[in-house]
Amino acid sequence: MDLGELKVTTYSVAHAVATITLSRPERMNAWTGRMHTEYRSLLARAADDLSVRAIVVTGEGRSFCVGADSKALEGHVERGSYDSGLGDNPAMPGYGVRPEFDADFAYHFGIPKPIIAAINGPAAGVGLVLACYCDLRFAAAGVKLTTSHGRLGLPAEYGLSWLLPRLIGLSRAADILLSNRIVLSEEAEALGLVNRVTAPEDLMDATYAYARALAADIAPSSLAATKQQLYGDLLHGDVASAVHDAADRLAAMMKGPDFAEGVAALTEKRPPNFPDPIP
Repeated sequence: MDLGELKVTTYSVAHAVATITLSRPERMNAWTGRMHTEYRSLLARAADDLSVRAIVVTGEGRSFCVGADSKALEGHVERGSYDSGLGDNPAMPGYGVRPEFDADFAYHFGIPKPIIAAINGPAAGVGLVLACYCDLRFAAAGVKLTTSHGRLGLPAEYGLSWLLPRLIGLSRAADILLSNRIVLSEEAEALGLVNRVTAPEDLMDATYAYARALAADIAPSSLAATKQQLYGDLLHGDVASAVHDAADRLAAMMKGPDFAEGVAALTEKRPPNFPDPIP
């Protein structure tokens, strides 16, 4: 896909942080196949860009993403089946790290950089799915979060039935998934679904401050390894495997330039200056 022909997303990079913005404000950033196609391409671009060390995902205007576009849903009804709208050769960000991550939205777990959702407005259905698959979630006060599958006579979408219990616990996830009730961002923070709630006017400043601190202070190799550990350990599920995996990574990473720079910065009592990863 030609990234010069973006229609429903925007992309920018500043201070080692890439921003992907869902950009259909006239439709409250409702999700379409075109948006998913562009989003995957931009996520792959950010993952491959050595100058990018963290990624922020947000929405333009007063919404994050209100879920699937109603016109697209009407098309599914007419066909009697689901059409992703991705086309024949969509970008494959995060694929190839682990087979368990090689699926829609699960590909976020294979991206070697932290992804932060800045939830500036309502996140419903697939919009909530997208936010949940990000590594961290910052939200504006008073924002509405909800699943919507039950009201459409559908199952929980895109593995949310697997992910949400791991984020907030089984009984809390059951409440949200079964009832489809609206959860405001303040309750979501109390549940552990949202990491931080800010005043609406402070959301992007708070998100960028956190993302830029990760980019400046944490070694890229450490960010990538730690993210792999977080999601890999969810899958194998025993502590001994996590200990052994950590030991293997430790032995390898202590030979690398990030460890040498980290030790030098600590000894010299200065901020680290981690080099860009080697392609």
